[in-house]
Amino acid sequence: MTSCFCGGYQALRNKTCDDRNGEKRMIERGTGVALWRQIEQQLAEDVTAGIYPEGSRLPTEPELSERFGVNRHTLRRAVSGLVEQGLLRVEQGRGTFVQEHVVDYLIGKRTRFSEIITKQHRNPAGRLLRAHEFDADQAVANGLKLKAGTPCILLETLNDVDGRPLSISSNYFPAKRFPDLIPVYADTRSITKALTHHGAGDYTRRTTKVMARLPDTEDAKALKQPASKPVLVVESINVDEQNKPVQFCIARFVADRMQIVFET
Repeated sequence: MTSCFCGGYQALRNKTCDDRNGEKRMIERGTGVALWRQIEQQLAEDVTAGIYPEGSRLPTEPELSERFGVNRHTLRRAVSGLVEQGLLRVEQGRGTFVQEHVVDYLIGKRTRFSEIITKQHRNPAGRLLRAHEFDADQAVANGLKLKAGTPCILLETLNDVDGRPLSISSNYFPAKRFPDLIPVYADTRSITKALTHHGAGDYTRRTTKVMARLPDTEDAKALKQPASKPVLVVESINVDEQNKPVQFCIARFVADRMQIVFET
C-alpha cells in the first residue's frame, strides 16, 4: 500500500490507495459508506475483472489489511459479505479462495461425463490413476450381480473440468465380458468407447445413490482439497440393453464445485 497526496493533509488522512497493477483504487473515510463495504465492492470488482480468477487464493489477511489500510476486523467483515454472496469461500487453515462456477451434473438415463461438461461449454479431461484386474469383493460383486471372487477390472480415473479436479471415479467391470477394456481405454481415454468396442456402448443408468462423507487422504490430495471438507459420493450401476450390469462406479466429487441434477 502507498499513501497518496490528494489535496492536502485531510485528504491524505481520509483516503488510502492501492496502485497494484498501476491502477489507483481509493478507500475513502468520512463518506458515509462503511470501509468494509468499500472493500467488499473493490474485491468483487477484482474478481469480476479476473485479477483473482476462479479457484485462486486471495492474498493473506495481513496483505489485504495493509493494502486497504484497515484492521483485520474490518477486512473480515468485507470477506464475510462476499462469502455470503457466494463469491468467495474460506477454507480453514488454507485461506480465502474465489468460488468456482458450479457444474450442473445431470443424472439421467444416459449419463456421460464428457457430454455433460461439454454441453456447458467447459473443458472435460480425464487421467488414469490405476488399472488392474482383481477378484471382486462382496461390494463390487453385488454391484455387478456376480459371485464374490469373480475376476473384475478396475479403472480409477481423475476427472477435471477446466483444468481443475472435479471427481475421482472407481469404475468396476466384469473381466470376462470386457477382456480388452484396459488397453482400449488406454488408447481412447473413454469408457464409453471402451464399452462400445465390446458391444455395450448403449449402456444406461439403472440406479444412483448419493451420500456425503469425508475423503481419505489420497482422495483429498488428488482432488486438491482439505481432508476435513466432505466429498459427495455418487454410487451408480449402468446396464446393457438386456438389463445386465456392465459398470459399477463409486465417484467422489468436490462438493462445492458441482450440483447434481436428476433428470425425471
